Amino acid sequence: MLTYDSFNTNIGLLTVVKSERGVCFIGLPSATMSRVQIWANRRFPGEALHPASAPFGRERQELQEYTSGGRTIFTFSLDHRNTPFSLQVLEEVCRVPYGETASYADIARRVARPHAARAVGRAVAANPLPLVIPCHRIVGSNGSLTGFGGGLNLKQELLLLESHGA
Repeated sequence: MLTYDSFNTNIGLLTVVKSERGVCFIGLPSATMSRVQIWANRRFPGEALHPASAPFGRERQELQEYTSGGRTIFTFSLDHRNTPFSLQVLEEVCRVPYGETASYADIARRVARPHAARAVGRAVAANPLPLVIPCHRIVGSNGSLTGFGGGLNLKQELLLLESHGA
């Protein structure tokens, strides 16, 4: 069974979805409940999505601390199910230090696929766990801000938050 909890943070409303194994989706402020439901239907076919019977205490606290500039790592359990390539890319994205950025091409080189920057971009774009898997730290080769599910303004806001806390 999938459960969700929505709550306010300094960047807006987040919706967190958990399976029995851990957090599997974080909806940024731009995510509607219909988008969350569509994601759940694709990734967990046949699983119902229900409101949590109680707030997700630890996840709420850590995400609120992060968006306030008081946390740089997360300790709650994750359940991210992806293709092997996407998992490899997202694991590499997690290695980009707080307050720093890397390009899609950098990530492609790090996963030993130097000509796969576009494929890396697709894997990053499909990241179901933004903030925890910090896809906002991935930028264009020239340092420009490029696609982000929460919008480029939010991406810039997160990078600014991290640059002040780094």
